Amino acid sequence: QVQLVESGGDLVQAGGSLRLSCAASGVILGINDMGWFRQAPGKQRELVATITRGGTTNYADSVKGRFTISRDNAKNTVYLQMNSLKPEDTAVYYCKADIYAMGYGLKDYWGKGTLVTVSS
Repeated sequence: QVQLVESGGDLVQAGGSLRLSCAASGVILGINDMGWFRQAPGKQRELVATITRGGTTNYADSVKGRFTISRDNAKNTVYLQMNSLKPEDTAVYYCKADIYAMGYGLKDYWGKGTLVTVSS
């Protein structure tokens, strides 16, 4: 069974930093694109950042210059370094990954989310 588990969400003051992690588990043969999404209360889920297996990144305009996505392919893990946090960054952050796993083929997977709360 393939799983994605996020960690690192917390309560932080505006201007502070957090580092989110998302680790994939299972008999994994490879992971293509990975990314972070977020969903604030009463709003739709939106893309935050993505990264390809080769390291090409893409960011939402709202987080450019503040957030950095990275990955460790040997650990099947993706990270999101979040700096200069703003109250509007408050949301549940979800990890997504395109995973090729033993017995499952190539499929998209989602984590259950980790809550980030930024106070003003």
